[in-house]
Amino acid sequence: MEKYFLAIDIGASSGRHILGSIKNGKMELEEVYRFWNGMDKVDGTWVWNLDRLVSEIITGMKKCGELGKIPESVGVDTWGVDFVLLDEKDEIIGKPVGYRDHRTDGMDREVYKIISEEELYKRTGIQKAIYNTVYQLMAVKLQNPGDMEKAKAMLMLPDYFHYRLCGNKVQEYSEATTGQLIDPKTRNWDYELIDMLGFNRDMFLEIRMPGTVIGTLTPEVREAVGYDCKVVLPPTHDTASAVMAIPFLPEMGEAGRTDGADSGDICYISSGTWSLMGVERAEADCSRESMEANFTNEGGYNGRITYLTNIMGLWMIQSVRGKLAPEMSYAKICEDASKEKIASIVDCQDECFLSPDDMAEAIRDYCRKTSQQVPETLPELAAVIYNSLAKCYMDKLKEIEKLSGKKYDRIHIIGGGSNAVYLNELTAKYTGIPVYAGPGEATAIGNVLAQMLASGVFRELSEARECVGRSFEVKVFN
Repeated sequence: MEKYFLAIDIGASSGRHILGSIKNGKMELEEVYRFWNGMDKVDGTWVWNLDRLVSEIITGMKKCGELGKIPESVGVDTWGVDFVLLDEKDEIIGKPVGYRDHRTDGMDREVYKIISEEELYKRTGIQKAIYNTVYQLMAVKLQNPGDMEKAKAMLMLPDYFHYRLCGNKVQEYSEATTGQLIDPKTRNWDYELIDMLGFNRDMFLEIRMPGTVIGTLTPEVREAVGYDCKVVLPPTHDTASAVMAIPFLPEMGEAGRTDGADSGDICYISSGTWSLMGVERAEADCSRESMEANFTNEGGYNGRITYLTNIMGLWMIQSVRGKLAPEMSYAKICEDASKEKIASIVDCQDECFLSPDDMAEAIRDYCRKTSQQVPETLPELAAVIYNSLAKCYMDKLKEIEKLSGKKYDRIHIIGGGSNAVYLNELTAKYTGIPVYAGPGEATAIGNVLAQMLASGVFRELSEARECVGRSFEVKVFN
């Protein structure tokens, strides 16, 4: 009897239910449901509508039953850093605030009154981003102190969704690391740091590793969807799931076959709303040099460290498209951009591109301030963004090689951005090494792989990556 595994992959702009199965030695994916996602502004605060998202999760699971494809297990992955606080009745305290909200403005200074930025990095290995959980929690502590005092549990968002599915509250490793409160050596909460910052230590629950079965569906969810299944933790941070799906290809030698914690011969870019560029490592690099290069040591499958830097990514293209041409396909935008000759470059890491009211104007303003040609049309804006991303990849590759002491002979681009042909061409041009692009559904594939490994479909990650390599198309750009 065919086994199905359900990956629920929720991004900042959409969510998908994707069934994975093995047929004739190859993985097959089937999208059964898709839904919109986005933050709502409530009383001046950007928040997530979690009840609506839970409803969408249930609707998509019910669709699997209607198709007669009952999953053996289900797992949810999302973006990082965001969380909810639950009280003694497991009700949400306050608002489920999103990472683009400005409540964290100035919270870095408040944290650094207690611990320096350098010491914080040395303890956690996580790069500074003003939306990190540590700064969000400092905002709660200072702005709504009663909320933290009442909290009996802090759940990162995918942990909250798993709780709503099975009734068990646990915190998954990869997602927890994005908050800048995990000790990379113990792979557990840094309780000394938590106490230093004055956070309620009782709300930090047990850390569980990807691949853990945490329960089955609650009676209420079983009734709603029409079946029961296991709830299995994937790497719930979408980047960590995507990195699991880096395929092994014969021409890669042994690099993709490694089952130890260090597969550092593969340089990857998980390309989507954000571009996450890095390598896998056995242990974290919490050095000052790593901090100054703005690299982070997030958690991955089997205790791995996904050592990477966070680049603004296709968020810039998504924002420009949404404002100027929401009906135009990304493929068409790529094609039109490839015909432009504009040479202007912007710094994709600049915070002015994080959440501007108008991305196109933010790019134009940057070009004016740096005395470069100002892009006027959508193709010109797209050309500036794609070239800027490719140059950023080149610069970051040099930093990775310096920090790791290794030279890389390929870059593997996974995720939705691997379909951006012009960007792939530019990346190969700027870096001077081949780009291997695909699979596009890397996050969902990694989510499914973790469930399959838990079920015994694969014995080890190398076997799973070999299956990915023979199941999905990978295009090479030189």
